[in-house]
Amino acid sequence: MDYSALKKQFDRDGYIVLDSFFEAAQVVHLDGLIRRHYGTDPELQHSSEFLTRSQTDVIPWFPQQQGVRDFDVIQDNPRLNLITDTILGDDWYGQYCMVMFSRPGSQGQAWHQDCPPEHPQRFNLNRLVYTRDVDEETGGQVVVVPGSHRMGLLPPGDPSADLNGQVLLRPRQGTLICLHGHTWHRVLPIKATVRASINYRSAVAGTPEGVTDVCVYRNMRYRFSTASVIEERTV
Repeated sequence: MDYSALKKQFDRDGYIVLDSFFEAAQVVHLDGLIRRHYGTDPELQHSSEFLTRSQTDVIPWFPQQQGVRDFDVIQDNPRLNLITDTILGDDWYGQYCMVMFSRPGSQGQAWHQDCPPEHPQRFNLNRLVYTRDVDEETGGQVVVVPGSHRMGLLPPGDPSADLNGQVLLRPRQGTLICLHGHTWHRVLPIKATVRASINYRSAVAGTPEGVTDVCVYRNMRYRFSTASVIEERTV
């Protein structure tokens, strides 16, 4: 693996996709834990205002905070940490592990930036691990705008309308996607099956732990800790 080339690609595009980074055996067990935790019809956790405004109906779970240590095996993976070293440098820290689950027929996630981009060096790194294939049949593909982590604020507008230059990503079981927190991205609607990914968030040392508390959407800025819209965004 050419780590220097991966670093250049990440700096240029704001993301990298590494298929078959994890073997199926490494993620199948975690996939089973996720399915058992959520069951067949889990309740949405965010307010109706957030669900309507954000067009985002992902149900989060923080397994390690509940003492489920099975997820440590990915977090402690030497190859994952070497990739993180390559992207962030040696001085970084892990923030938390978050499972993101979507029910069949749900709307996915509208365009957003995981943290405000006003300070270019202050961002989180999403290390997204996929336990099942995501494709046209399942829905839930990831859409990104390459290089948008260097373009500043996500422009206001229709929360889910196509953007110029967008690229569709179809992660497979065992894929790792490393995504800059300022990169403009969304998740397409889910079709006939559930969708889940595991996000091992990290950041350069000195980055506030709450850097992802405020998320930028095309129609608002939202603060999760207070469950409130802190800025209306209009064209």
